Amino acid sequence: MLMPEHEQVHKRTSRPVWSYFFPLIPSMILIFGALPIVVGFYVLQRFFHFFWFTSIWHFVLFPFVIFIGAVLLFISELYITGGIVRLFNITYNAGTHQYSYKDKETLKWTLICVLYTPFRKLLEIFPLGRVKQTYLRLLGMKIGKNSLVGGVIKDPCLTEFGDNVTMGEYAIIYAHIHNMQYETIFMDKIQVGNNCVIGAGAIIMPGAILEDDVVVAAGALVTKGQRLSKGKLYGGIPAKEILKKTIQ
Repeated sequence: MLMPEHEQVHKRTSRPVWSYFFPLIPSMILIFGALPIVVGFYVLQRFFHFFWFTSIWHFVLFPFVIFIGAVLLFISELYITGGIVRLFNITYNAGTHQYSYKDKETLKWTLICVLYTPFRKLLEIFPLGRVKQTYLRLLGMKIGKNSLVGGVIKDPCLTEFGDNVTMGEYAIIYAHIHNMQYETIFMDKIQVGNNCVIGAGAIIMPGAILEDDVVVAAGALVTKGQRLSKGKLYGGIPAKEILKKTIQ
């Protein structure tokens, strides 16, 4: 049933004032993380007059200095945001929640989005291997031994990988679904067993369970709450078991 127009307007204007400062959080973290880099540049200039370029070596070393500074800045941002999440235990629970700042689980999900999303985008461009997996662990993701997270994890705290899991490039794992018609957000855990392979470009939706030794073909769609049986190969939209043809 549709709500009266005046109630809908009221609902749209009921956003708390403090929530408008959320987009400023990444900028504040960026500034804070840049402080050690600024200090490093100051030392180079103060004691070595590096940025006066009084020697040909200064020109040669300048690109390396900028590169090292950028890498250190990026890594510091990852560990600052991950440390905040870990220190304050900012995780959200499975369930259907109101899409409102008044809902604690939605509020924590929003805060994670603000902290995680900008740097997740950078990780998609500059995959740093073990650094990325350490970062995801700080955000609450469980990752087994010898596993490779090559794609995008939207909700680390609701995602679990077993041992020897391979996740291909451009694969995406969603543990939440928005429903703006009812202004709700549905969240559910995703479990990936041992020795699983998730092909490039595959999409896995909330509540999916991949038992051990499952292979999801490239571009497949594992639907909400779908359970993939042990040792099977799945492909297509939606994902269905692919049977091997017997040679007669």
